[in-house]
Parts: sequence; C-alpha cells; structure tokens
Amino acid sequence: MKEIKAIIRPNKLAALREALVVLPGFPGMTVSKVEGCSAPTRHVTTRQTIKEELTDYTPKVRIEIVAPDEVAESIFARVIEVAQTGHYGDGLVWITEVEKAAFVFKTTPGEE
Repeated sequence: MKEIKAIIRPNKLAALREALVVLPGFPGMTVSKVEGCSAPTRHVTTRQTIKEELTDYTPKVRIEIVAPDEVAESIFARVIEVAQTGHYGDGLVWITEVEKAAFVFKTTPGEE
C-alpha cells in the first residue's frame, strides 16, 4: 500500500475530487485546511519585514489517500495533472510506503 499526500490550492479541490472519484479503485481521501509558505528565494525579490515574514502564509488544502499499489501511480499523476496552474505555489505531491492499514468499523456478528 501507498500513501499519497498532496498540498494544493483550495480552488483546485472540487476539480480534483471529480477527477479522482472516477478512477477505478479510488479509495477515498481525507482533506484538511492548512497554511504554508514556499522558500523566499523562489518568489520574493524584495526584503520583507519580520511582520510580513510571520504572516506571509497562503491557505492550502492537504489531501491524504491510502491506496493499493496498483492505483497509487494513477492517483499521483491525476493530482499533478489537475492541481497545476503553472505558477509558484501550486503545491507538492508525494508518495510514501504504508506497512499496514485497515478500515476501522464495527461489523455485526456473521458479517466478517
């Protein structure tokens, strides 16, 4: 199993969800609101004040998906395809190995 994590622009979330739910084997996702900033050398050309540096965070969305190996690459590629705008700050996507995962739910006797 793999875990696909992504930090994307909030305005890309609806389109990404639509693109992922049609993928065969898509297991669902968890979404969190986060804030972040990129390295200053990537986009800042003027020196900022301390106040600007401490408040210069952009709203983002963090997506977490645990998926079988056979669909992880297609999910990864779809996130990149949908989330990109061609500008700095589009986000980041990465995959990590998951040793073990299980859904947490209660079954009624005899439904195992």
